[in-house]
Amino acid sequence: MDRQQYSHPLARNTMAYVLAGGRGARLKELTDKRAKPAVYFGGKARIIDFAMSNAVNSGIRRIAVATQYKAHSLIRHLQQGWDFFRSERNESFDILPASQRVSETHWYDGTADAVFQNIDIIQSYEPEFMVVLAGDHIYKMDYEVMLRQHVASGADVTIGCLEVPRAEASAFGIMAVDQNDVITDFLEKPADPPAIPGKPDASLASMGVYVFRTARLFEELRRDAATPESSRDFGKDLIPYLVKNAKAVAHRFADSCVRTGGETQSYWRDVGTIDAYWEANIDLTDVLPQLDLYDRSWPLWTYAEITPPAKFVHDIDGRRGSAVASLVSGDCIISGSHLRRCLIFTGVRANSFSVLEESVVLPRCIIGRGARLRRAVLDRGVVIPAGLVVGEDPKLDAQRFRRTEKGVCLITQAMIDRLVL
Repeated sequence: MDRQQYSHPLARNTMAYVLAGGRGARLKELTDKRAKPAVYFGGKARIIDFAMSNAVNSGIRRIAVATQYKAHSLIRHLQQGWDFFRSERNESFDILPASQRVSETHWYDGTADAVFQNIDIIQSYEPEFMVVLAGDHIYKMDYEVMLRQHVASGADVTIGCLEVPRAEASAFGIMAVDQNDVITDFLEKPADPPAIPGKPDASLASMGVYVFRTARLFEELRRDAATPESSRDFGKDLIPYLVKNAKAVAHRFADSCVRTGGETQSYWRDVGTIDAYWEANIDLTDVLPQLDLYDRSWPLWTYAEITPPAKFVHDIDGRRGSAVASLVSGDCIISGSHLRRCLIFTGVRANSFSVLEESVVLPRCIIGRGARLRRAVLDRGVVIPAGLVVGEDPKLDAQRFRRTEKGVCLITQAMIDRLVL
């Protein structure tokens, strides 16, 4: 959809409220020191950058981020990479850690409570609309399109929905809708997911993206806070209540997904497991990946660390710095090492005679001489000993590292320190 047709974008009267307090326990050791939204992705970015970039690119200039679990890494990233908002341009950016603002024993009890506790801060900016976002998904979306639908439909809440195969829909929160996409029921991970009208093999899954008029949202948050049995959560409490007692409308992601010429499908990923995280990163090495990070019309905003260029050295048979079908970030030195279908983050050193295949290497790792790594994910700062082999002996890998059912090995420095070589 052509954004230039909007002479008065609704996004200018909107605040994006990003819920970024989740741990993401299924990512195992990757979230031992950081919240899931702060996990690295795509060579330079963090997962949260996608939701926030969508907001900025959609024209939203007021953003708030609620944090809770192990938030230091996330807050530091936000302070370094998202400090360009200016109050004199009617812009604002607030980081809102759980800070016992209601009582001395009351942290954020749920996603709805994370908004409720900051109503006074939101009110000070007087946004007409609120876009409430999960901060832990990978996708490109124009929220202005969703805002326009919300106003046109007269909905009390509009819920972003992703079309998924019905056979796989039991893993999601599923919306039953009528012919006009009015939501008639919300089912959490149903055994028999309802189909989309006219599409018997597909269902609509919630994306965790909600649009409200601000006054209506505050009304519902106050009602929910006064309900003793509520768990103070959007997905468990607020949304099911609105589906039953108000007008909830589904917004189809395909209508607002931002795509370039090479992106043939609507791309959305929950990289909530080691396998899903590895796959989404490695997919970026494809010649025409499903997610285009090179789209300058819809840039991925993040912390732009100042680094020297990546460097490839040595040109001797068996000791040639090279990379095939790989993404290599700044300040990397590939010294007599060979990479194939790898995604390498900032500041990695890969030493002579080492070989890396289908591996995701987070910042500041060092790969020792002669090491061979296949289908691995290395946490930040891991030092791989010389000669270490990963990905060739499943039993040995499972004893030493966290090995998934699909054969991906997550490696942390603590695991390396326990090795007896």
